[in-house]
Amino acid sequence: MYNAPMATQPCKELQTVPNPASRDYEVRIECPEFTCLCPITGQPDFATIRIRYVPDARLIELKSLKLYLWSYRDEGAFHEAVTNKILDDLVSALQPRRMTVEGDFAVRGGLHTVVVASYPDAARA
Repeated sequence: MYNAPMATQPCKELQTVPNPASRDYEVRIECPEFTCLCPITGQPDFATIRIRYVPDARLIELKSLKLYLWSYRDEGAFHEAVTNKILDDLVSALQPRRMTVEGDFAVRGGLHTVVVASYPDAARA
């Protein structure tokens, strides 16, 4: 639920707002400035985080999402773990009809990693 005023520091709390429509539609959000730290070397990892979801009753409040993503800047996290954690936290906050989070990580050491996590998990359905 949205509670103003909002912090301007990194924050793990995701705030939501009511969905004004009852039909199925897709929301796409892209954050091309995501950073976290490699848990082994402490070096920064840069990524574009792409979020696609079909909302149910709630939408993500965008500033809270920005502050949430910013909160990973000083945390060590493997690419797979952070992408799945973002999905889990967003699903918990929104209870969307469907959601996909893609972490498109910049080349490091000659390797380019893209992690895609989805809800509901099609492999388990």
